Amino acid sequence: MFKKAALTALSAVSVFAMHSAEVNINNSDIELSASLDMGQFNESVEPATIFFGAKYLNPDERHSDADSIDDYQEINFLMQKNVNADFRLGLGVKLNHTKNFVSIPLGVEAVYKLPLTSSVPFYIGAALYAAPEVLSLDKADNFLEYRLNVEAEAIQNGFITLGYRHMDTNYKSGDVEYNNSLYFGLKFLF
Repeated sequence: MFKKAALTALSAVSVFAMHSAEVNINNSDIELSASLDMGQFNESVEPATIFFGAKYLNPDERHSDADSIDDYQEINFLMQKNVNADFRLGLGVKLNHTKNFVSIPLGVEAVYKLPLTSSVPFYIGAALYAAPEVLSLDKADNFLEYRLNVEAEAIQNGFITLGYRHMDTNYKSGDVEYNNSLYFGLKFLF
């Protein structure tokens, strides 16, 4: 029995060999995310263009206008393209969930490599996702998320991140600023 469990766990780790993994924290929130580069699994897909991912956010009431706040989960899909050597643009869709809230936001993401001559490459990133009423389910009325971040590639494929996130999970009964906070974190590509 132990052999089967160990082999199952080992194969699950290899299937979910997170092609990017990220941890973002501040004084009271933790956010974990991972995405798989589908181009590394399928030869007909160009690497670094199609990603499937998941995210988990355990927020605190201090960064929200709600009295009590539930954990946030999402699965996401992103297609992106290098516009030029320093600029990458992507289009995505998410399925997110908190207690009594489900939405399917559509969005855009962009990353720009700053033209600095330092030995450490710096990147500026932004993301905007929105779900109007037609893409909001359960007790959700609409959803809006935007993010801004700066990343420094401290070591090859290892990034230090400083960012800002704003998430509104608006319910039919009223608007809720779900999370509004600064964070820092680490991101690894493999």
